[in-house]
Amino acid sequence: MPTTEIRDWPRAGGEPPCRARLRLAAADFQVAEVLNFAPSGEGQHVLVQIRKRNANTEWVAGRLARLAGVSRRAVAYAGLKDRHALTDQWFSVDLAGREEPRWALLNDEQITMLQHVRHQRKLRHGAVAANRFRITLRDLQGSRDAIVRSLTEIAARGVPNYFGVQRFGRDNIRQAAAMLLQGRRVRDRFKRGIYLSAARSLLFNEVLALRVTEGLWDRALAGDVMMLEGSHSIFPCPEVDAGIVRRMAEGDLHATGPLWGRGDNPCRGAAAILEERALATEGAWRRALEAAGLKFQRRALRVLPRDFQWQFVDDRCLVLSFRLPGGCYATSVLRELAREGETPPAVR
Repeated sequence: MPTTEIRDWPRAGGEPPCRARLRLAAADFQVAEVLNFAPSGEGQHVLVQIRKRNANTEWVAGRLARLAGVSRRAVAYAGLKDRHALTDQWFSVDLAGREEPRWALLNDEQITMLQHVRHQRKLRHGAVAANRFRITLRDLQGSRDAIVRSLTEIAARGVPNYFGVQRFGRDNIRQAAAMLLQGRRVRDRFKRGIYLSAARSLLFNEVLALRVTEGLWDRALAGDVMMLEGSHSIFPCPEVDAGIVRRMAEGDLHATGPLWGRGDNPCRGAAAILEERALATEGAWRRALEAAGLKFQRRALRVLPRDFQWQFVDDRCLVLSFRLPGGCYATSVLRELAREGETPPAVR
């Protein structure tokens, strides 16, 4: 039977060293997008940087469309951002043949316009080089020494690059199963994309979970497909030699897992056998994703938080700051450190 439930996938470090309360306020979870290009300063599109508080990305896009007097399709963004957070996010608005609106009219308790600049093209999905995070964990419970050991391990070794809970929402997998496995029609293009992404993310996480269980998430196997740090460039690894081992230890390379779709899986050998074991019961999902026309891709199994810093404000409060590549989830870092819980005693 295909998997249709989101589980508590295994952690690289085992049980986290502490419990904490997260997102007690929007400012406890701060995210800032860094685009992978510099705006040109001219063109029919306007790039608008918005600071949003407790607001979802689609709602902000609708607000921009109404202010500019354009259709919703004329507004684009590089990726979805957390609703329950304080996020700095870029949008593009196609103003071909229209006067530029007064962007400051957007400002209210949930939206602040930070800047706007002209550009020649619309903002493309995935056009984010990195996201900068500043996250506050409150009401800590656990040993401070154990927390510091975990933080040091994360900084040095990275974490499994799971798709975070945001990708799956409340019932995206159930809706994906209805659409892909039961034939329910979904006319809304946005929702259809969300469900397709959730399904292939589920399969990726299942492969990664098996590699975590077997201690292979940050090691290369014969036949793996490797990805260069800081890019999406991939190459096959028929055999694991000393150079591959060294470059993985240095964080220059990462083994990859499948983003299922149509086309050849370049994984071979021992790595391909492991992936088949992980997805042995997922034939229905795989066939459905192929039929949907998604292109087979690869994603790094590991992510290294860059500029990783931490500060204990007091015995109950820890502040983390770090940078992740676009498409990676801060929640995958947090789950290695803490489980979410109610107000407990302070750290010891």
